[in-house]
Amino acid sequence: MRAIWKGAVSFGLVSIGVKVYSATEEKDIRFHQVHREDGGRIRYKRTCSVCGEEVTYDDIAKGYDLGGGEMVILTDEDFAELPLSTSHAIDVLEFVPAEQVDPILYNKAYFLEPEGTATKPYVLLRDALTDSERVAIVKVALRQREQLATLRVREGVLLLNTMLWPDEIRQPDFGFLDEDLKVRPPELAMASSLIDSMAGEFEPDAFTDDYRAALQEVIDAKVEGREVVQPEEEEAAPAAAVDLMAALKASVERARAARGETPSGGGAEPTPISSARSAKKTAAKKTPAKKAEPAKKATPAKKTAAKKTAAKKAEPAKKTAAKKTAAKKKTA
Repeated sequence: MRAIWKGAVSFGLVSIGVKVYSATEEKDIRFHQVHREDGGRIRYKRTCSVCGEEVTYDDIAKGYDLGGGEMVILTDEDFAELPLSTSHAIDVLEFVPAEQVDPILYNKAYFLEPEGTATKPYVLLRDALTDSERVAIVKVALRQREQLATLRVREGVLLLNTMLWPDEIRQPDFGFLDEDLKVRPPELAMASSLIDSMAGEFEPDAFTDDYRAALQEVIDAKVEGREVVQPEEEEAAPAAAVDLMAALKASVERARAARGETPSGGGAEPTPISSARSAKKTAAKKTPAKKAEPAKKATPAKKTAAKKTAAKKAEPAKKTAAKKTAAKKKTA
């Protein structure tokens, strides 16, 4: 890495010499504009719109448009007179809890490296910040612009995060903010359930720039002269939900299935998919059983066997009746 700025962190009466390095880099694939026929680079000339002459960088100044065709021209001498007292210093203004800084204010990040004999006070400030669980609010001038910033610790290094000024944050002005929209408690509960089912620990390395990877593949194929393979199309985004509650329930079940979890039982509300399965089972139970086929008529042989069986059963009954009759006669 190459240092882009040198200065000092002013921490009370302590001054810590530091070098500033860009902490981030863009990985976008960049292209040049070229002539389609021969691949020649397209160049742009700096020409004056009044005289039409080509202008060098030394003859270029900054102009502020007043409107109506009027322009105020500022030179390097004009900028040199501006009161940038922090041009070579990072002034610590105060220490605040990190959660009080709205992330929308953050702009760019820079690593700070101690310079020369400043290692010990550097480590002192780093450890003190870690123990306090706060961030330092500072002012710094980078590239001729005074900026608000924070100092915090990341992986044992002081990290400078430049911030936007409050008046650089736009205020949202949308019509729906004035509408009286009500969210039903069951919908809110199901949305919370969906959030819980998709909860996890943030691991940045788990996410990749699929578009950049596919574009690099196309470039590599062009270089190697091989056939370009089209990347797989991603699953189309679902259409707008008509039934919000049903969509939330289905989303919860899909998220749980993606995690390999079984649908929750007990008193949990059924999802549209589980409800459909239950309905099929219920319908199967309610379907009347097939009517029993009518008994086939007995054949003559079967009829004869039945008569004999009945006759055998009747004989003991006749004997018993005869005995009873004889007993009655004797008694008489």
